Amino acid sequence: MPSKRELLQKLLMGIETGDPKAADVVNEVRYVQHNPQTAEGGEGLAALFARISKTNPKVRFVRVFEDREFAFAHNEYDFADLKAAFEVFRFEAGKAVEHWDNLQPMAGLNRSGRSMTDGSTTLSDLSSTETNRAIVRDFVETVLVAGQMSRLHEFVSRDLMQHAGDLEDGSTALAGSLLAEETAVSARRYTRLHRVLAEENFVLCQCEGRHAGIHAGLYDLYRVEAGVIVEHWSTVEAIPPRDQWKNDNGKF
Repeated sequence: MPSKRELLQKLLMGIETGDPKAADVVNEVRYVQHNPQTAEGGEGLAALFARISKTNPKVRFVRVFEDREFAFAHNEYDFADLKAAFEVFRFEAGKAVEHWDNLQPMAGLNRSGRSMTDGSTTLSDLSSTETNRAIVRDFVETVLVAGQMSRLHEFVSRDLMQHAGDLEDGSTALAGSLLAEETAVSARRYTRLHRVLAEENFVLCQCEGRHAGIHAGLYDLYRVEAGVIVEHWSTVEAIPPRDQWKNDNGKF
């Protein structure tokens, strides 16, 4: 049986090929779609793939992970414009039954010369998965959500490698985005942690909050080394008003 990692890649390659059979990875009866702009079920995915394929899209898998019943990926998409994306699928009996994502237009190099997707891709130390998950969960709940900024340096390297397009390297720049006026361009406010996924030294957090004063999904991928966060990638996507949703499941 294909791994969840392989099933995720087969499904998402349908974006590039437009092949409706890619949606066969989905259990249409049980599938729950959390992208507010995509209709429910496999039929909605097939229609989406057919529509996007007309733009001559390209899909590039940068990092792909597995965590228990989940597979998740850090991707680059070219849908006539470039986007960075995180994709999360939950599987049952070899079929995708639930999906979340968060996409952001690709920014140019940030002030430290890093793109939104470059950097380390190497998994290391399988035994560290749960330890790293706990470290990142504690950081998000304590610092990002509860706002205990004095503890940020317990979790984050001062030499943090930063891939967010509106920030630069170092924990000080990250702290600045959390302390900025709410409507500032780079301001981030975290209100809820919904899910923590991990494989070895990489940890993805699906969070809800505000970016530059706008209600948003905040997805953050962290790389942990020797007990501290040393590298960070993110996407920020505005959550549309409820009357614009194409399904009733909510972003998270």
